[in-house]
Amino acid sequence: MTQHFKQKLSTVALGSAIALASGSASAYNLVKDDGKELNLDIEIIAGYFSSEENYPIGSQTKESPAWTEAYAKYGFSGSFDVDNGRSLFGAINAMSTGTWGDGDAAGFTTGKERHTEIEDLYAGFRTDIFEISLGRQNISFGDGFIINGDALNLGEGFDDYGTSLDNGGAYWLGGRRAFDNTVVLRAGSETGPRADLFWLKSDNPGQSSMELAGANLEYTAEHGTFGLLHVKGLGVNANEAAFNGHEGRDGQTTTSIRYQGNAGVENLFLSSEYASQENGVTGNDTNAWYAEAGWTFADIPWSPSVNYRLTSYDTGYDPLFYGFNRGYGTWFQGEVAASYAGPFATDSDIHYFSVTAHPAETLTVGAMYFKYEDTAAGSGDNDADEIDIWAEWVVNDHLIISPLVGLYTPESANNPQGNTNTNTYFQVLAIVPF
Repeated sequence: MTQHFKQKLSTVALGSAIALASGSASAYNLVKDDGKELNLDIEIIAGYFSSEENYPIGSQTKESPAWTEAYAKYGFSGSFDVDNGRSLFGAINAMSTGTWGDGDAAGFTTGKERHTEIEDLYAGFRTDIFEISLGRQNISFGDGFIINGDALNLGEGFDDYGTSLDNGGAYWLGGRRAFDNTVVLRAGSETGPRADLFWLKSDNPGQSSMELAGANLEYTAEHGTFGLLHVKGLGVNANEAAFNGHEGRDGQTTTSIRYQGNAGVENLFLSSEYASQENGVTGNDTNAWYAEAGWTFADIPWSPSVNYRLTSYDTGYDPLFYGFNRGYGTWFQGEVAASYAGPFATDSDIHYFSVTAHPAETLTVGAMYFKYEDTAAGSGDNDADEIDIWAEWVVNDHLIISPLVGLYTPESANNPQGNTNTNTYFQVLAIVPF
């Protein structure tokens, strides 16, 4: 296998549902009495996707593919008050995922994936200022720039290479977000200082089954939240790491500082993070950072908001477990580029412009422009432009529809598309809250 392929695989984007979808998991209350609560948890999302062009990174990519993805998460969660503000809590949920049709545009899935297994299985104890939890659960920190769950849902697209990276498919939706095993200690409250100490173990072959530990410190004031995150890689599966190009994760250290808030200005949005990383094998230092500013015109019809962000990723930077957080564009920057074509959150500078508006209480529309520069070690092989136009429509209490059309134009034929044609990409999501 070539080093060029390893680099692409080691930085492949994590497909994930829109933030709205991630937050749409609904709990039907079964018991709520005298400090006892039991909920039936249900989360169902399906999507249809098509792409005029393909990006043959996996082994079975079809020309002009069209495919369907879906997942259903179902189970129970609950809590039990012990006394004086202390409680036990936990959850057990299963997840079924599938991909149908041609498989995705990069060949990470084949359309034959069907998988059901336990997603969440954790328990914990909390007080007003302290919490400890352990087991299989989704963990994220800050804006999701470094850790936002274990959501790389590859399928059978690499089986022909002799190493299976199958994590159930439904690649773009990325429903499987729980780390296989965790221990998390939290202290503090919603305002003022707080801290997290954590140990996380992935069983995701696309992430080389990485084990890591670290600390997250935050201070939340009236005008924003400041954060400091430190992550230490403790080990990987050697065979998976060799295939993925993740050898440097064993012993790797990543430290970041961040801020998000409005600096005391009501309609202003500011967000920024700087990460410094040391490779665990070579000792090479790399960094990644972003700075974003936005403004909401709250007093005019549709309350439009505009945002600009510049993100810079060094060559060799490992984006780890970054994931979908605030909505389209974070942290998958461009539906085509981030999911199929590259540069996959490394080795690039990315300019992002967005406009979002709310024509009705149940309708949000938006447009995004991405410009990818200085990619592929300065060769420009992944330099490109992308425009995505999307909507989110709350049809009723039990259905949300989100269509998106993307236009992706590479500047070089050396990228995975193999030409400089403008690719027209389409997707539509159906989110079913209960």
